[in-house]
Amino acid sequence: MTDDPRWPRADAWLARGDTGDVDVAVVGVPAHRTSISATRADTTPAAIREALARYSTYSWAHGIDVAELAVRDLGDVPDPDGTEGEARVMASVAGADARLVIALGGDNSITYAVMRGAVGELTDSGLITLDAHHDLRDGTSNGSPVRRLVEAGLAGTRVVQIGIADFSNSREYATRARELGITVVTRDALRRRPIADVMAEALAIASSGGGRVHVDLDVDVCDRSVVPACPAAAPGGLSADELRQVAFHVGRSPRVSSIDITEIDAQADAPDQRTVRLGALLLLEAAAGLAAR
Repeated sequence: MTDDPRWPRADAWLARGDTGDVDVAVVGVPAHRTSISATRADTTPAAIREALARYSTYSWAHGIDVAELAVRDLGDVPDPDGTEGEARVMASVAGADARLVIALGGDNSITYAVMRGAVGELTDSGLITLDAHHDLRDGTSNGSPVRRLVEAGLAGTRVVQIGIADFSNSREYATRARELGITVVTRDALRRRPIADVMAEALAIASSGGGRVHVDLDVDVCDRSVVPACPAAAPGGLSADELRQVAFHVGRSPRVSSIDITEIDAQADAPDQRTVRLGALLLLEAAAGLAAR
C-alpha cells in the first residue's frame, strides 16, 4: 500500500501512543484455551491491529475524524486464560484511564474479566450482548461468561441479549435466561425493528441502575457468509452493516464504559480477511460513537 499524507491510516492513529488520560484505550485479550470450539482466536488482536491499515480515520456519514481522539494501545495481556490470567485482564482494564476501553478478543470468555475490570461494582452495572448464544452454560468457557457475571453479582434484569438465534441454544439455557429476568431480543424480532430503536431500549434497561454498561460484540451474531472466521456463526445472522451500526450506537452512549470484540479466529478467515476487517471497523465505529457523545 502506498503512503499518502492526505489519507492517514487508522493503524497509525492507534500506534500514536498518546499519554495521560485518553479517550480510547485498546487492549488485546488473546484468550482461547477454554473455547468450546477449537479456535486460534489468540491470533486475532494482532490481526485486527494490522487490518486497521486498510482504513482511514474519517467517518463521512457522521463527519467525524477519530484521529481527534486521544488513544493508547495497551498491548496484549499475556496468557489471559485461567484464574491468574483473568486477574491480569481485570487489572489491565481497570488501570486503562480512558473514557472507553475496547478489548480485542480472543474468545467470548474474555467478557467476564473485561467487564469486571471496567465497571467495578457489578451490582449497579449492566450488560448488553450482541450474540447468537446466551452464554449461560455451566463451567468456565466461552459459553459461560454471562452466567459467571450473574453469579458474581450482576442482576439478570440488567442484561439484554440481542441477536439470539434459533437452533443455536438449548431449551434449558433459554429457560435459565427467562428465570434470570434477562431481556432477549431474538434475530427474528430484529427483522421487524430498527436497530436504533432496539439499542435505545437495550441501553435504557442496562443502565437503569445508574452504573456503567459493558457491551459484548460477539461477532458470531452475524450471518456466517460475512464472518467465516467465527466458528459458531450460523446462516441467517445479522449483516455486517447492522453490527457496525450497533458499535456506533453503543460507543455514543455515555453509560457505556467498555466494549469487547470477540469470537473471531483470524487463522480461519476467508482470503479477503472479511471477518478481521469487520472487527477493525467495529473498533472504528465505536470510537466514532465516542467522538459523537
